[in-house]
Amino acid sequence: RETMMGEPQKEHEWLHQLVGERTAEMHCSMGPDQPPSASKGTESVRSLGGLWTLGEGQGEGPEGKPVTSLMTLGFDPAKGRFVGSFVASMMTMMWTYDGTLSADGKSLVLDTEGPSMIGDGAMAKYQDIITFLSPDHRTLTSRALGPDGQWSEFMAAQYHRKR
Repeated sequence: RETMMGEPQKEHEWLHQLVGERTAEMHCSMGPDQPPSASKGTESVRSLGGLWTLGEGQGEGPEGKPVTSLMTLGFDPAKGRFVGSFVASMMTMMWTYDGTLSADGKSLVLDTEGPSMIGDGAMAKYQDIITFLSPDHRTLTSRALGPDGQWSEFMAAQYHRKR
């Protein structure tokens, strides 16, 4: 039965691994006709009542301009799915997430939809995948589903816990 109140589940504990201060290194490739870019940043993730994580990122965006982002993640026991959102200071779109853990429990695969990168006005399917390599090192990769039905990665980030 659905209720507004909640107690942390094992999925919320999985999300709690994200809490902390980290450095980030990102590599992006926004298309075959554009050069790949690299940038550095920081991330601060806190818990909201043990049920949500709020991750604020600071870094460089296109043309070296500062960018701030906010990622919210939680787990909805009624849906049996991870839920969340992503917004950034250089975009007007709010990305909404619907996700599941990988079979090995190391990765959270977040499905979302947004404007196609080819600029044709159509919507496209994307995935953000958070993978823990160790308690202090994780990755975030972003990929898009192409018209050929194949996923292509366009962003990869490494996050290391600050000491």
